[in-house]
Amino acid sequence: MAWDLEAFARSLGGRSPATARAYCTDVAAFASWAERSGVAAPGDVERVVLRRYLAHLATRRYARASLARKAAALRRYFAWQHRRGTVASDPARRLTAPGGPTRLPDVLDRGELEVLLGPDDAGGTPGPEEGLGAALRRRDDAVLELLYGCGLRVAELCGLDVGDVDLRTRTVTVLGKGGRRRRVPAHLACTEAVGAWVRLGRGALVGPASPPGALFLNRRGARLGPRDVRRILDRRSPVPTHPHALRHSFATHLLDGGADLRVVQELLGHASLQTTQVYTHVSKERLLSVYGATHPRA
Repeated sequence: MAWDLEAFARSLGGRSPATARAYCTDVAAFASWAERSGVAAPGDVERVVLRRYLAHLATRRYARASLARKAAALRRYFAWQHRRGTVASDPARRLTAPGGPTRLPDVLDRGELEVLLGPDDAGGTPGPEEGLGAALRRRDDAVLELLYGCGLRVAELCGLDVGDVDLRTRTVTVLGKGGRRRRVPAHLACTEAVGAWVRLGRGALVGPASPPGALFLNRRGARLGPRDVRRILDRRSPVPTHPHALRHSFATHLLDGGADLRVVQELLGHASLQTTQVYTHVSKERLLSVYGATHPRA
């Protein structure tokens, strides 16, 4: 195998499973594109080929964050090949994605959140009898409360075990990117929703092959996955949105309420304060919007 993608996948052992899968997919896509362009092996790749590939993706309107991740995957791949001696020089060294306008995160307003986190119109508030429908509503309530109440990434939520939520101290222990653990406070409604799911709903979804510790399960009894979460949000949200928008809303609403930027950084699990600063732009946009709509001279 000229590109040796299986060995590259094994080299990503220190990365989270989601990041490793994304990097392998990104490099495989580049290898396929390169071969169609007449580049047969990593040793034939020049920097101009990488720049041309990223420009090609930009013309297909990939999001800036997606382009940045693909550039990071190529940097990792060619640095690995260079260490092995497969390529004489690293063509991806300091490779960056094409620039473009920064896309501000989507934020749900308070009214949209009230509908999203309120009783499920399809079935109302679950009663004491716990059929499958009631169990699923309890699960969905807990999922949505955790995503917004704690600002979790979808992968972090799906990876939670029952023991990661301390209902007494109202805290959630999260395994984030890079294997970094953090403890996040949870508000009362959030822990009540999780407690109701664990006590009254989870047992209805447990099957013979269910992971014993998994906090959230899908209809098949397997650990809840990102696609399952997206389906929950598609059904419950009053407006088109995505799970990460709840994390954006969490951060923006904290800043709107006067929270310190470094506190928000710790709650989100960002390694760099620069990553968190995008939310200050969101808050400024909201501030200007409110000013323009309410000031008599605006």
